[in-house]
Formats: sequence, C-alpha cells, structure tokens
Amino acid sequence: MCRAVLESEEGQIAAEGINDGIVYLMAIPYILVGGIAYFIYKKYNTLKK
Repeated sequence: MCRAVLESEEGQIAAEGINDGIVYLMAIPYILVGGIAYFIYKKYNTLKK
C-alpha cells in the first residue's frame, strides 16, 4: 500500500518526506560513531603529549 501511494503522482510530497526520513535515519549512526572516534582520538593524542 505504501509503495502504491509513493509511485503515484499524488504521492510525490510523501515520497520526498520518506526519502528525507531514510537519509536522516542513515546519517545518525555515522555521526555518532564519528563523534566517538574523534573523542577517542583526541584523548589518546593528548595523552602522548
């Protein structure tokens, strides 16, 4: 049912919203892992000095 709505011409706004939601859900884990990696790198870098 969702696929039929998204493939129709009337569902273009809904399709854009769902695509934006998918991108948002995919980006959050990468941002979290990147932030954790940055803080670990920063911690080990300051310990060496």
